[in-house]
Amino acid sequence: MRLFPILTALLVIAGLFMLVFQRDTLDEAAGVSETPTEVSDSAQDADEADKVGLSVVVLKSKAREIETPIVIRGRTEATRRVELRAETSGQVISDKLSKGLTVAKGDVMCRLDPGTREASLAEAKARLAEATARAPEAEARVIEAQARLDEATINLTAATKLSEGGFASDTRVANARAGVETARAGVISARSGASSSDAAIQSAQAAVAGAEREIERLEIRAPFDGELETDTADIGTLLQPGAQCATLVQYDPVRVVGFVSELLVDQLSPGLVANVRLASGRALQGKVTFVADTADPVTRTFRVDVEVQPAEGEAPVRAGQTAEIIATGQGTTAHLLPQSALTLDDNGDLGVRIVADGETAGFQTVTVVRDSLKGVWVTGLGDASDVIIIGHHYVTDGSELNITYQEAGL
Repeated sequence: MRLFPILTALLVIAGLFMLVFQRDTLDEAAGVSETPTEVSDSAQDADEADKVGLSVVVLKSKAREIETPIVIRGRTEATRRVELRAETSGQVISDKLSKGLTVAKGDVMCRLDPGTREASLAEAKARLAEATARAPEAEARVIEAQARLDEATINLTAATKLSEGGFASDTRVANARAGVETARAGVISARSGASSSDAAIQSAQAAVAGAEREIERLEIRAPFDGELETDTADIGTLLQPGAQCATLVQYDPVRVVGFVSELLVDQLSPGLVANVRLASGRALQGKVTFVADTADPVTRTFRVDVEVQPAEGEAPVRAGQTAEIIATGQGTTAHLLPQSALTLDDNGDLGVRIVADGETAGFQTVTVVRDSLKGVWVTGLGDASDVIIIGHHYVTDGSELNITYQEAGL
């Protein structure tokens, strides 16, 4: 009975010995040995597989012109806002106007007591009339003085000729010459008087104009159509020069003000169409009217003004409302790629894998301009580029590629 287990153990040991230490002998006996030619063929096939390269799908992308929407956060402002102030002193004699009242250009906001200003105007006009009446008298004196000068000149000529013929003394000639000089002085004096008369007229005219202007300042009028933001000064209020009568604003059209970064300001210019959405959800359309040339020294942003004209019958837009401006920037050239085509290089730069020289992989950094439902628009690829859209995560710079092309159909 003990013989069979011993024989079984010896057989198992012999089998393991032959399998481990005499495997070649067993293979030859079984006829499964591999020839050198077969080994060489399998190695060649592996080398050819390596030479084919990694299989990738490449998109032949061409740049296209696109519009760039720029989103700007801002607020609404009144197109005009003016504080109406007194230019002269006086007591208000007009009734108060309540804030919120719509007024037209030229309407009187505050009227001041004229006091003695009308009397001053009458006095200035009287002085002007007096100065004007004296002007002919001054002119007549000039004519008279000129006539005397002519007479004295003739007398001098006659005395000189008589003296040369021995018919007049030298004293007579000297007296005639003195008469000429006296007449000439009279002409100068008369002309000076005429100039003084002209100056008096101009002074009187200035006084009349000043008195009339002072009376005009008694009425503080609206410089444009608008709405009163504050009550006007009440009747009986004493206003001094610079005192406020009222504040007038104009909301039609309304101005929307925002600030844009220095990276986007070059894409904006006056005249571009802009859509405005208020915090309440109300949508308006306008156009860019101003783009600042100088950045804010603190925020380094540039002011952008959009003018919005509400449609007739719509509610007015008030100042201070939060608004979102979507301006259509100037066109730019970009490529539309699947978002999955974007990747990062070893330095963390965003870009895409491209076909560098027709058969190897390369990397090109890009800038995302905007995204859409069909993909992302990027710049930095030139006019045309072969972009790897499938398999780009498994290649590196210089990797051999097995390329399958896909035409742009996004």
